[in-house]
Amino acid sequence: MENMYADIPRLYTAIAEWMACMTYCLVLKRKLKNLEFAVASVLAIILQSIFLVLTKSLPIYFWIPCMLAAVLLMYLFMYIVCDDTGNVIGYYCARAFLLAEFAASLEWQLAYFARGINPSIILQGAILVAVYALVFTWAHYMEKGITRRLVQLEINIRELIAAILIAASIFAFSNLSFILSNTPFSAGVTADVFYIRTLVDLAGIMILYVYQSRICEFLAEKELNNIHSMLKAQYDKYRNYQETFDMINMKYHDLKHQIAGLRADMSDEQRLAWVDSMEQELESYSPELETGNSVLDTLIAGKMMSCRANNIKVTCVADGNVLDFMHVADICTIFGNALDNAIESVTLIEDPEKRLIHIAVSPKKNFVLIQINNYSENRIQLKNGYPVTTKADKGNHGFGLKSIRYTVEKYHGTITFGQNKNWFELKILIPQGGVA
Repeated sequence: MENMYADIPRLYTAIAEWMACMTYCLVLKRKLKNLEFAVASVLAIILQSIFLVLTKSLPIYFWIPCMLAAVLLMYLFMYIVCDDTGNVIGYYCARAFLLAEFAASLEWQLAYFARGINPSIILQGAILVAVYALVFTWAHYMEKGITRRLVQLEINIRELIAAILIAASIFAFSNLSFILSNTPFSAGVTADVFYIRTLVDLAGIMILYVYQSRICEFLAEKELNNIHSMLKAQYDKYRNYQETFDMINMKYHDLKHQIAGLRADMSDEQRLAWVDSMEQELESYSPELETGNSVLDTLIAGKMMSCRANNIKVTCVADGNVLDFMHVADICTIFGNALDNAIESVTLIEDPEKRLIHIAVSPKKNFVLIQINNYSENRIQLKNGYPVTTKADKGNHGFGLKSIRYTVEKYHGTITFGQNKNWFELKILIPQGGVA
């Protein structure tokens, strides 16, 4: 092979691998922020560069172990920086490695083509900067585009192994001509070797991109199905509440008349005491709250049965009239899921005096402000904008909050979660009269 095509400078490869990691670190949620992230990034590129440069002169049979070690360094950097599972980080590491191979190969090919025309060092540096900037910016925005609708990417072990095998196969095929020159897939002309390498690496990147597209489509479909199930479940609950309270109201009015008749016909003191007891019992089922929105009233009344059973105190200051523009099912989704989560949270508090929930609905200029707060003794952690569940089966939880966000966004609203001292706060802001 011609000397000028002998090898890509190890320093160029190290820079490409580091920039590929950075491309995906800027997409994933990071554990390290600001100064810590900057320090970790500088240390990573120094370590990657030193390792690849120092191992350049090793015998050829150390090439594969050295490449595996370089990939391991990439993985460790991403694992330290990114706040995600080992599977997700390993998946992105495989993609980063292939992306780095493509960038380094393309840059080296263009640089030597330009060197034959003008050997200027400045031109070589400009090509390096331009190619790397173009490739990694393109990869970053492609990744942002494909994952923008996902709250969190989930990668199982089979998907991780598939991505690793794809990356390894592409790497092996693209470098085949450097090791073996007498295979049906090897190139005999030096320049062709680099053309093949660049094109195969690009094909590999596109294969993994299509693979990720399918994963994201599957996750989005799964999430949408779960959200729709939550929407239907809350609406069904509302319908059950409505039917139950309609029946209670009928019984309530009937018994009121019956008691009036008993009072007129009976004079026995014990019977009178019994009638008084019945009347007091019936009073406990009379409507406790009238917000001005019958759907909200029904939902809150339905949840109050669970609250009474668990000694939960609920306070409410709500102008339900401001919700009239919202569909019944959407009111059920927002308040049903939010109250279910609040009730579930405060039920775990041992002291009944601290089992507190507050509901507030009010107009705020041209918006509707909805706040549902509950007392919380534990510090709530947020990840990707959502509270982190403490349940073991994390994959099947959190869809209630996602369905709330999905519904709020239909009305062009926003939702935020936070904690103020010992109160967990859910705040929703929706434009008045927003069109779903």
